[in-house]
Amino acid sequence: MSAESVLFDAPGPKARLRHRILTGVGVLLVLVLAWVVYGKLKSANQLQAYLWQPFVTDPSLWLDYLLPGLWETAKAAAASVVLAGVYGIVFGMGRLSSVRAVRWVSGVVVEFFRSVPVLLMMVFFFFGWFARAPWLPNQYAPMAAVVLALTLYNGSVIAELVRSGVHSLPRGQAEAGLSIGLTPNQTLFSIQLPQALRAMLPALIGQLVVVLKDTALGTVVLYPELLTASKTVGSAYANTVPAYVVAAVIYIVINYTLTKVAGYVDGRMQRRRHSAGGPLPAGSVTAAGQG
Repeated sequence: MSAESVLFDAPGPKARLRHRILTGVGVLLVLVLAWVVYGKLKSANQLQAYLWQPFVTDPSLWLDYLLPGLWETAKAAAASVVLAGVYGIVFGMGRLSSVRAVRWVSGVVVEFFRSVPVLLMMVFFFFGWFARAPWLPNQYAPMAAVVLALTLYNGSVIAELVRSGVHSLPRGQAEAGLSIGLTPNQTLFSIQLPQALRAMLPALIGQLVVVLKDTALGTVVLYPELLTASKTVGSAYANTVPAYVVAAVIYIVINYTLTKVAGYVDGRMQRRRHSAGGPLPAGSVTAAGQG
């Protein structure tokens, strides 16, 4: 008997009928909601063709507003992902350290920044620190607040991914490293961490979607990202709703692409794992430890 048949029973005729009814009701509710939204937009004259025309006929709208906003979003997301990766690996390893004090400090830092809302950290860093810092030019203060807040929050999430990834490995991996004379820390860095990073790669790509979306919170601290640019477009062209719709479509396309990339990487790793015959043999672990 397979694990799937144990964990999940195939629905019977009544359950399938109930699922169809619930699905139909859900689709009906979505259609009703879409119709209500359409009616509201139409009554507010937000669906007129002239409101959407500048996105097609005016190149300066893209060159002066949306594309620079998208570039600022990409810069903040890229910097945050790189810094969060370093932060996550350092504190993830700290939570796995054999030294109790290091584990405790790392755990407090990770849990604190994982619990504080990103928007609150952006506001605090901008108004409480960077906007008043004499060593930082004012034009860089918004980006510094956005990047630091995203780094601390998402780095804490990555630290938990590292910790859970190492704990998910078979115990034989650590025992093999110890049996050939490696210390616990050497076993962690040489054997367990590389395997955990490969296993959590799809989750890391998925976390990039979260980082990219959260850059939109930078509009509160005056960071000129895509949402701020779309707001400016709405004010300049008197088409606020179409500007936000276009920005939403851009976010959806980028995040959907990243999600598909994460799925592709996950599927490729699953195929490689199956073609390799499952877990690494003891000989390969020994060779990795000796290297």
